[in-house]
Amino acid sequence: MFNKILVAVDDTNDGDKVFERAIALAELTQAKLMIIHALNVVDDTFTDFPVGVDVFSPRLSEASIQRHMEILAAQEEQGLERLKDYAKTGLEKGIAVEFTQVAGDPGSRICALARNWEADLVVLGRRGRKGFSELLMGSVSNYVLHHAPCSVLTVQHIDNADDADAAIATDVAGTETPIAEASR
Repeated sequence: MFNKILVAVDDTNDGDKVFERAIALAELTQAKLMIIHALNVVDDTFTDFPVGVDVFSPRLSEASIQRHMEILAAQEEQGLERLKDYAKTGLEKGIAVEFTQVAGDPGSRICALARNWEADLVVLGRRGRKGFSELLMGSVSNYVLHHAPCSVLTVQHIDNADDADAAIATDVAGTETPIAEASR
């Protein structure tokens, strides 16, 4: 069914949940796993000061950019550590695992890797942004759903971990085992 699963993770607990679902699918289908973490270089941490503030005070703009670069460097380091931990977990379960961390627009980077790596499935989370937040920040899951060269499984953001099992599909790869049970 699936031979190559690309899983997109972020730095949240939702990223852990997405990874757990992808591991469960990889175990059930004996698929290879590629883990991607995309660093969005222009995100909500980049908007410390209003646009055009450098006209009034160039130092504020320089300070904002410097702070953003420091945050980005820390995120890069944390992302690599998290990827190594995920890869270790997969290898311990006997799954062939690769990982990569990229910078740029997450949606387009995920789709490009899915195409280049010839993934059969992309697994990623969905935060549920709506309204102005989605307009301003965009929706990575929506972009990937519409542009990926393969099937896409989105894992809905779940506030209560006890509710997680209720939203999981069953009958994966011809089995009757729910994914949630397989990932425990």
